[in-house]
Amino acid sequence: MSKTTEQKFMDLLKEQSAYGEAIGLMAWDMRTKAPRKGIEGRSEVIGVMSQKVHEIQTSDEMRGYIDKLKNKAQDPILKRAVEEAEETYDKTAKIPANEYRAYVTLQTQAESMWGEAKSNNDFESFRPYLEKLVEYNRKFADYWGYGDHRYDALLNNYEPGVTVEVLDKVFPKVRKALTDLLKQIKEAPNQPDPTVLQGHFSKERQAEFSEVILERMGYDFEAGRLDETVHPFAIGLNTNDVRVTTKYDEKDFRTAVFGTIHEGGHALYEQNIDPKLAFTPLADGTSMGIHESQSLFWENFIARSEGFWRNHYELFKNYAPGHFQNLSLEKFYPAVNEVKPSLIRIEADELTYCLHIMVRYELEKALIAGEIEVKDLPELWNQKMEDYLGTTPENDSEGVLQDIHWSGGDFGYFPSYALGYMYAAQLNSKMREEIDVDRSIEEGDFHKIKEWLTENVHQYGKMKKPLQILNDITGEGLNPDHLIDYLTNKYKKIYQF
Repeated sequence: MSKTTEQKFMDLLKEQSAYGEAIGLMAWDMRTKAPRKGIEGRSEVIGVMSQKVHEIQTSDEMRGYIDKLKNKAQDPILKRAVEEAEETYDKTAKIPANEYRAYVTLQTQAESMWGEAKSNNDFESFRPYLEKLVEYNRKFADYWGYGDHRYDALLNNYEPGVTVEVLDKVFPKVRKALTDLLKQIKEAPNQPDPTVLQGHFSKERQAEFSEVILERMGYDFEAGRLDETVHPFAIGLNTNDVRVTTKYDEKDFRTAVFGTIHEGGHALYEQNIDPKLAFTPLADGTSMGIHESQSLFWENFIARSEGFWRNHYELFKNYAPGHFQNLSLEKFYPAVNEVKPSLIRIEADELTYCLHIMVRYELEKALIAGEIEVKDLPELWNQKMEDYLGTTPENDSEGVLQDIHWSGGDFGYFPSYALGYMYAAQLNSKMREEIDVDRSIEEGDFHKIKEWLTENVHQYGKMKKPLQILNDITGEGLNPDHLIDYLTNKYKKIYQF
């Protein structure tokens, strides 16, 4: 019996998904296990397979199915899959296949070179790769088209519906609130003592504690794993294989513990997408901002809360070295929530985190607009860090080279981190109206929290757009006041001002 158009369309999506999973697995391997000499060849393979995905997405066959189904599909999943396929087709078809393959190959080579450049504090060795990536992204933005700002075309890849106009209204409000709070905190009489956290803490014991917390969050280790990498990430190959990575610092356990919880939040999202969406482009987070809302919710609103440590401090001490055994919770909790401007984004406290994002947003927006060039980045980076955080990197490894994102060509991505934090604050406010969040945290039973997130966010994958998710849950659009109120109340209590 011959297949229907719907069946043929879904088969084509499954083929596309299969290539995507293979590419994802190779990308995970390159960042965790692959030998250095294998990187160049692996980059070529990823380039070839990515071109195949590009060909499927822009094929006459795909266009034919879209045209036949887009006004006839009745099933909600099929209808949304057709919409997503058409959006991808319209965008991808504008990029010549040979340029796309060359770009993907460049991305993987650049990631490898970035790792070396960071290790060697050698921006100049990475600069030619970054210049090519910026050139491609400017070109792609022009291919796709945009309204008021070229950067809008790149923002749309990660956060549909958000524009430079929106960010340039919201970010200054948040920046003023954060810098005002930071000033009050610096002048506050009650200053935590971070030295109580110092001392050697083996990565093996950090990993054991982190795994226990991941399990309590609801992370399914039969559908995932935890590995070490230079720059932490989570990657969903499919809903039954969602992997978490982390970076260990044996002098500061906070890097790995909170980093692992952060990536675990990403992983919970992808592990709990409705299985009916499998092998379609809908089996993914709806946007990077919504994705980031999940990781930041778990990292900050849960794991940095006083209730979390009231419940988990004794467990923590089972894994922690001896100098923690006589340390009181009254000293430990403020110390893990110390506000201190950091050079490193992934190590930033939750108050100053968004300021790191604003530095990157302003630089890459100017790069894409052609207002600055790659060679200008180190100096401009250092100046903005001084202006916003009052701290200046001593070298490029802890400055402009610290993040992996630009090496992967992810321009337009960084704002999602700050947007995700705002989304998380809004979700937190709404969740507290419907369930007793504090009780769940203090009892160490996160089932109701995970269930709420799955019901309202996770299960939908890309069935809903990001702002639709936010509006359906909270009844309002983007509102930074929830984040400002949360941070103000928390740090007034800790610093007693």
